[in-house]
Amino acid sequence: MAVKQDGAKSIRSLSKGRAGRLPLVGGRLCLNFVNTSSGRGTPARKEHLTSYHDLLAWSHHAGALDATVTLALAALAGRQAQAARRTLSKAIKLRESLFAIVTGLARRQPPAPAALEELNGFLAASYRAACLAQDGHGFRWIWRLDTLRLDLPVWIIARSASEVLTGEPLERLKSCAGLDCGWVFLDATRNGRRRWCEMEVCGSRAKMRRYRHRHQSRAARISTAHA
Repeated sequence: MAVKQDGAKSIRSLSKGRAGRLPLVGGRLCLNFVNTSSGRGTPARKEHLTSYHDLLAWSHHAGALDATVTLALAALAGRQAQAARRTLSKAIKLRESLFAIVTGLARRQPPAPAALEELNGFLAASYRAACLAQDGHGFRWIWRLDTLRLDLPVWIIARSASEVLTGEPLERLKSCAGLDCGWVFLDATRNGRRRWCEMEVCGSRAKMRRYRHRHQSRAARISTAHA
């Protein structure tokens, strides 16, 4: 138990930001990964992946990596700092390609060819790092971990994206309607009318803005009537 607690503490210490604590509201790993940034193109832009260790903290938090692999990759990144920075750049490039694809689909537009080409490049690399293994009476993909690679989180996220794009109802891919948000999600509600990444956050903010607008409009009408 002490070992597990020490491991959990070490993982928590990987990131000084929110990467390891971000809400996982996207419904799928790759969509949650897109949500490691918000407010793209606005002054409210927030970036939660500022180091390779942020990527590791998020990957463990999101269930992509177990504690043993996470800490092994952190140690490898310490020995290969330049390669770790390059891997972070790859991860962000993949994330922005996924953002372009998903938000395009949410608007019922075909994905940009450049974004799809980027994703296919990551997928090709991921398949070279995986192999089929027998699992009971069937087979499943497993990752070759005999030689640990810094790119492993990127490959896992890319594979998640391929599963979403080939196996999920694309009309259920949506962008949050919140002002300056930009988070994405798979709408799993029965009626398909989900609008917000989190009702308690973006939904509540929109409700408050409508409330203030109504009261400001009412005050303006009263002021005009008494002028």
